[in-house]
Amino acid sequence: MTRTASTSPWEEIVTSALLGTVRRTPSAGLTPAGKDAPVALLDAAALHTVRRRAGLRPAASAGGTTDPAPDDARPALPEPARRRLVQLLADRAGTAGSGGRRGTAPDLTELLPQWLAAANDHGYRAPASTLPALLDAARARTDLRPRALEFAGPRGLWLARLNPEWKYALRGGSAGSALPSVDDAEAVRTLWEEGLFAERVALLAAVRAHDSGAALTLLGTTWSTERAEDRLMFLDSLRAGLSDADEPFLEQALSDRSRNVRSTAAELLSALPGSALAGRMAARAASCVAIDRSGDTTAAIAVEAPHECDADMQRDGIVPTPPSGRGERSWWLGQLVEAAPLSVWPGRLGGRSPDEIVALPVSDGWADELHAAWCRAAARQRDADWSRALLGSPGTPPSTGPGTTSPAERSRLLAALPEAERAAWVARFIAAHGLPEAFQLLGVCAVPWAEPLGQAVVDALEIARDAGSYPWSFSGVMGLAERCLSPEEATRLEVLTATPDDQEGASPGAGSYWSEAFQRLVATLRLRATMSRELAP
Repeated sequence: MTRTASTSPWEEIVTSALLGTVRRTPSAGLTPAGKDAPVALLDAAALHTVRRRAGLRPAASAGGTTDPAPDDARPALPEPARRRLVQLLADRAGTAGSGGRRGTAPDLTELLPQWLAAANDHGYRAPASTLPALLDAARARTDLRPRALEFAGPRGLWLARLNPEWKYALRGGSAGSALPSVDDAEAVRTLWEEGLFAERVALLAAVRAHDSGAALTLLGTTWSTERAEDRLMFLDSLRAGLSDADEPFLEQALSDRSRNVRSTAAELLSALPGSALAGRMAARAASCVAIDRSGDTTAAIAVEAPHECDADMQRDGIVPTPPSGRGERSWWLGQLVEAAPLSVWPGRLGGRSPDEIVALPVSDGWADELHAAWCRAAARQRDADWSRALLGSPGTPPSTGPGTTSPAERSRLLAALPEAERAAWVARFIAAHGLPEAFQLLGVCAVPWAEPLGQAVVDALEIARDAGSYPWSFSGVMGLAERCLSPEEATRLEVLTATPDDQEGASPGAGSYWSEAFQRLVATLRLRATMSRELAP
């Protein structure tokens, strides 16, 4: 085989190993001379494995030395936790998720994100020897990256510069970079102008946490020269700590040359009820929605959707062209209502509360469009009162709820509620409707699940088992339970690990599957408890 410029030595070694040295002979110079081809290939594989684990690509010729890794002052991991990390990283090649798994062993792949979150909460630094495997794990799984890069710290970022396979770390987040003091104006300016994107994002967040005005000033110094995708990400970082002080900057961004930047600026402004944009949207939306006073019948909401999308509306973030299959007027109406402050509606609709407004009939078939827009507004503005009204009672059938029938919309509304209330609502929902309708809702509940929610999930799983339900359809919920149930539930769950008697009409092998699943759940909860003890200072 003739190696091309794009084929790395490691790729060539792997190809030869898979096909055999008779069918695919490695290039001259890649394997040591004087040995049989299979033995030479194994020697070359060993050599390149060491090089890959070191994190530094071998240089073509002798050159300058690499700067030493920066210090990381965070405390070292306790030795049991270090050994656990090595075990978790060694097992990371497994497929993420637990759907369809058999056996009783915990899924270490799915415990790694939780372990990293706990280690970061304790403020530990990553052992230097684990950095290559940690960066490889985060390269393979994007969901790991924020936690993994935070744990890797400044040394992880230093190492990522030496291997093109880890270049994601240089643009994917803060990467734990060592930042200058926010009071050192010269160092801040230098890093902002010369740093990697990840460092600049972290620096902007640090300055904003200290002084939001200084952060906006810093961003303004280079805003006009930034790439569109970078402007978008910098703008998105303003979500944290968003306040009325950001309005002037966001108003200017409404005229940005990038449509995505304009859209994000409008979204952020609409989350500020006192902003000028919110006022403009309130006036537009209010002109479209009112109480129907045409007769003596029960009060209803009348809707007159916009007849055009003018230039001012487009500057304020209204997208003029609807998706395929969507009418223009309903598309414009939905965007206006979504962006308008929810506080406008009680006064506009007769002094009614959110519950009373949501309960009103809506004329001419506009109810679904109006309620869906209110749902998006409540989620965007994190308004608990409107979220409660639109969610309705957890016992109400999902198809007839007051605000939305979409699990995704319900999840966003739940996120606006306090954690305890959120868990209690989902627990009652599961008790009324079972687990199939609740899977997406469970994802927005705080971990570990509060006792009422954990109890509701376990009860529903036990009911499904005793009814002989098709077990594999609950594998996703079981996987969530492994990660989210409180470890204290392990003892109470022991009784469910026994193999139940086969039920008439049950799926073949269902009892054995349920037994394995509950054994795995108990083992996982106990392992999580052990991991917590290992991480304790």
